[in-house]
Amino acid sequence: MQQLYIKQQVFTLAEHFTVADAGGNVRYRVEGSFLRIPKSFSITDPFGVEVARLEKTVFSLLPHFSVFVGGMQVASIDKELSLFRPRYRIDAAGLNVQGDWWDMEFSASRAGVAVARISKRWLSWGDSYEITVFDDALETLIVALVVAIDKVKNDENSSASA
Repeated sequence: MQQLYIKQQVFTLAEHFTVADAGGNVRYRVEGSFLRIPKSFSITDPFGVEVARLEKTVFSLLPHFSVFVGGMQVASIDKELSLFRPRYRIDAAGLNVQGDWWDMEFSASRAGVAVARISKRWLSWGDSYEITVFDDALETLIVALVVAIDKVKNDENSSASA
């Protein structure tokens, strides 16, 4: 079991996150592309090696985000047509995402077994998340999925305020 913390940096032009363990050691760095189409995020290990990538599809009727790990697409998030509250479909390598992921309080399971729990930390400067990963083999995918969901939420909030 691994406890990880994502802390989004405030007041930067390109979006940056660090993912640290309970001891404060940086496990991943996340950097968003700035003024690049399609919008993407690169997730690297502490040595700068890319371990995952998130890309937003440019030409689609509704927003679509893809998550790549090891060069292969392992997850996607698609906005669905809805009249009231925004709805999204998450397809993530056999993972079932349950809970209120819109408010960043959710869990992920595979074949009925919990593999991760994600919670937003409310009293912090910038967005901060606490991730408990129960299956170490899925750590990179879970981190990428949390970054993707955060990006979907930020895009939805930006379009709603425009």
